[in-house]
Amino acid sequence: MTDDRNVYGTELEPCSTDPMTGFLRDGCCRRVEGDRGRHEICAVMTEEFLRFSRAQGNDLVTPRPELEFPGLEPGDRWCLCLARWLEAEDADCAPPVVLEATHEAVLRDVEPDLLREHEYDGRSR
Repeated sequence: MTDDRNVYGTELEPCSTDPMTGFLRDGCCRRVEGDRGRHEICAVMTEEFLRFSRAQGNDLVTPRPELEFPGLEPGDRWCLCLARWLEAEDADCAPPVVLEATHEAVLRDVEPDLLREHEYDGRSR
C-alpha cells in the first residue's frame, strides 16, 4: 500500500511493468525527491511523440541497458518528465496520458482540463 495519489486523488495505479518504468523502476510514476526530471506523467507513446523527443535530444527508442532502459515503441506506457510532456503539448504532439497512473503533483503545473484533453481512451496508438 502506498500513499501516492493520482490526479483524481485516488491511489496511484501502476503505469507499466513491461517495459518497467518509473524513476525507481517500480512501474509507477511517483513523486520522488531527487528526481529533477519529475517522471510523474504516465503517457502512452506515439510515433509522433517519439520522433519529437528524439529531435529534442532525448532518444526514447534506442535501448540503453546500462541505464535499465529497454527502448520504447508506440503503444508502450512510460513515465515521462513533466517538462518534456509540456514541450510536446506546446508542439501539438503530446502523447495521451493515463490519468489513473499520473501523480497528483503534476496538478501544480498542469491544469486538470488540459490533462483531460489528452486522456488516454484505450484506443489511441
